[in-house]
Amino acid sequence: MATTRTQGDAEPRTGTVPGQQGSRKLSTASCTGGIGATAASWQSCYYCTREHFKNIPEFVSHLRNRHCTREGGSFVCRYGFNGVCASLPLDGVSDRDYDAHVAKYHVNQLTREMPPEWGVYSAAQNLPAVLNDPSRGKQSNLFTKKWGEQFVERTHFPASSRLPDITHADFAVYLGSIGKRYRWHERRQQQLQRDIPLENGTGGAAGSIGSPTHLSSVPDIFLKSQLQLHHAPTFKQVFPDLMQSSESSPSTHQQTGRQLQEQLSQYLDVVEVKIAQQVSQKSAAFFHAMTTQHAILAEMEQAAEQVRQLRSALAQLHNSSVVDSFKVLRYAKRRQHYNLTLDKLRLMATVHKTQPMLQLLLGTQDYVAALDLIGTTQEILSAELLGVHCFKHLPMQLSEMEKLIDKMLTTEFERYAASDLNRPLTPEGLLETESVCAEEDKLVAIVMGLLRKQNFSFVQSYQQEAIATIRAIIKQLLIEVLSRSDSDKEISLTGAGEQALELTLPEWIALLQRSSQALTSILERIKAVVGIMQQTADAAVGAQDTVNLIDSEAFLSASHHEQLRSQLQLLLQNVCHYCHERCANIVSPQSLERSSASEQELSQLSDIVEQFSETTKSICGVTSVPLQLALKVQASRYAQRFHSEHKHKLSLLLDQERWRQVDIPHEFQRIIERMSSGDYAKPEGSLISNGGGNPVLLLEGKQPYALVSASLMLIQMLYEYGGSAHRLPFLASYHSRNVVDLLRCFNSRSCQLIIGAGAMRVAGLKTITSTNLALVSRALQLVLWLLPRIKEHFHSMSGYEAIERDYQGHIKEIESKIHGIVSERVAAQLEAWEARPPIPSQTFRHISRHLVKLHEAIAGVLPEAQIHEIYGVMHRNFKDRLREQLLKLNVNNNGGPQHGVVTSELTFYMETLRTLKALPATQLDNGILEEIWLY
Repeated sequence: MATTRTQGDAEPRTGTVPGQQGSRKLSTASCTGGIGATAASWQSCYYCTREHFKNIPEFVSHLRNRHCTREGGSFVCRYGFNGVCASLPLDGVSDRDYDAHVAKYHVNQLTREMPPEWGVYSAAQNLPAVLNDPSRGKQSNLFTKKWGEQFVERTHFPASSRLPDITHADFAVYLGSIGKRYRWHERRQQQLQRDIPLENGTGGAAGSIGSPTHLSSVPDIFLKSQLQLHHAPTFKQVFPDLMQSSESSPSTHQQTGRQLQEQLSQYLDVVEVKIAQQVSQKSAAFFHAMTTQHAILAEMEQAAEQVRQLRSALAQLHNSSVVDSFKVLRYAKRRQHYNLTLDKLRLMATVHKTQPMLQLLLGTQDYVAALDLIGTTQEILSAELLGVHCFKHLPMQLSEMEKLIDKMLTTEFERYAASDLNRPLTPEGLLETESVCAEEDKLVAIVMGLLRKQNFSFVQSYQQEAIATIRAIIKQLLIEVLSRSDSDKEISLTGAGEQALELTLPEWIALLQRSSQALTSILERIKAVVGIMQQTADAAVGAQDTVNLIDSEAFLSASHHEQLRSQLQLLLQNVCHYCHERCANIVSPQSLERSSASEQELSQLSDIVEQFSETTKSICGVTSVPLQLALKVQASRYAQRFHSEHKHKLSLLLDQERWRQVDIPHEFQRIIERMSSGDYAKPEGSLISNGGGNPVLLLEGKQPYALVSASLMLIQMLYEYGGSAHRLPFLASYHSRNVVDLLRCFNSRSCQLIIGAGAMRVAGLKTITSTNLALVSRALQLVLWLLPRIKEHFHSMSGYEAIERDYQGHIKEIESKIHGIVSERVAAQLEAWEARPPIPSQTFRHISRHLVKLHEAIAGVLPEAQIHEIYGVMHRNFKDRLREQLLKLNVNNNGGPQHGVVTSELTFYMETLRTLKALPATQLDNGILEEIWLY
């Protein structure tokens, strides 16, 4: 052992030098490899991943295409961080200078640094943010500071009050608990450091030089757990030289075997040395274990004896106490199992009686209880009787029974709906006199069962049945009406029950009356049934203020209850809407066009429609439109026919009008008075009677109007329009538009006949006189006086302002026509006048005669104010024409003979006007004698 240890100690001395040389070689090789492995700067791009280049031209082409921008004729290098070149930031250079820049700074770059990555510490102060800081205010020393980290004053943030102050004393307990183990760890580390030189063999005998003691000198194959020499690769690895020298001489074999034996002996010495070192290190623990082995054996014998005693005591306790107690528990558990088995058997007996009980419940129409029983039984079978062989077919049977009940409920509901809706109507006015819902209990049971099944399709079924019943009722009523008619034509009905033949107006109204009454009765029944359905749903959801119709708990959710309530409300609305549609289809579009309906018949039709609409609105809460639209269509046609007749009649009267003043009968005076007071209640037929009249029509007792016969008929027509709108308010909108059209027709036609001289052709007038013009003007003024009162009666008139403007313009045109006729004749007379005797001259006598004739023509027709206005225009025209003639004759205001002639002529002219009172008193003085000379 001493020799082995000496050799192991001496071996590491010679092995240290090769190890150090190997480490130097490795260091040199790594340095050399690091320099040689550094890639040139042109072999790859810093900023384009996976871009590698084989030569410099490819790299230069890449920089020009991807990292260069061309601005005009210059090139800007963008090969850098954030697209900015560090050597040529933003300056543009020529093509030649750009190639030189790339070759100098990017191709032949000696050092290659990775581009800096932006981080949170790369942020710097932003000068605009510092200058515009609202919390800093105006800074006095802003322009004297140096830009840098100290440009913005640092702010000290105090320590948080939520974080505790940590001191060295907080770690005292931890250091005290870990200190002992740390000191032991330090001693252990120092001992290991001391053992490392011994392990490397720094000392030993001189005769053991060249024999290393480290395990690294032993091949790994000898350290494996299994060494199988019968394998050729293993054998070759253990005896490498033996296999190579198989053909050598025996002496060579002998020498090789001796070397191999020495090498194996050396490996064995290394292992023995390592074992000796380990034993020397653990010798203290080994000897301590050997000395304490006898004490441990004694303690083990004592412990074994105590275990035997404990087992004996436990066996006695088990026999005396535990066995009997466990028997009591086992018997109690067995009794519990017996009780559970008995309960299961009773439950099975109850489940076995499910089908007879279902038949009994269905016989009493207790569908909810039957469905609850099926649901409860299915829950018991799936939860408590799962796997019971005798009930393996019962769940399927219960499911089939549940489907059968669902189908039965649907069939029963349809049968009930058909029988209830098709009950005969009572003959007393086709109105229900007693309960409108038959077999209410049956309906409640059926609806409750359907709700329990969450089957809400019965609402749609009831709606379809109601629509079919309504269609059948209307068809039957139409057959009855047609069968009672005298028509010999073949009766042909469409599928919906509308007529394909014409009916007389009384039959048509009677059919609508009977249909509305019958449909009202049916709707009352439907409303009663829907009310019962709603009450049943309220009871199913568990409402507090409803009658308790079920014995079980509420089974309908709030969302389903709201859905059903909306469906029932929609049912009522749809049925009422369908009734309106069927009644609207009864109202044939050609009925009022082919028959002349009177106002009374139209009023009767309106009453029927309004009453039926109010009834349906009270039932469903929504106003239905179709029947109202049909009534409006018929009303529009009636109003159009009414207007066409009156417009045609007015056109005929205007064409036959001689445009002469007529006497006003007293009946028309009363019509005007009623229209002024807004009283259209009395029919116009009762106002017309044969009797005398007045020459003029008095408005408000003082304004006289001289009128022609066409004006009187226009007044009567306006009163008829107003009376019709008063008695039938739904015609007011149509009549208001038609009144505007009638007034427009009167205005345009009268303009054509008088101003356009059409009356000379159609009525045979020889000429259009000033009296004719004045009568037309007065008629138009009467209409203007009536327009505000007519508008107030109709409440709204579209086109009122346009009609008012048209009438006023027509009146102005008539006035222009009147004074234009006289002004032309006066101008013709003044052109031949000369300022010389006799006085008055023949010219001024003719002028006075024209003025007198005009006054005689319009004085009895137009009011004084309008006459003054007409003569005022003629007076101004006269003065203008006379000034022109005086200038032409060169007559001056010099007091000469001609001046005296002019004064005498004007005096005669003014005397004529004073006699006629054609101008206001303020304008009848002799001011014209001075005004005529003012140019």
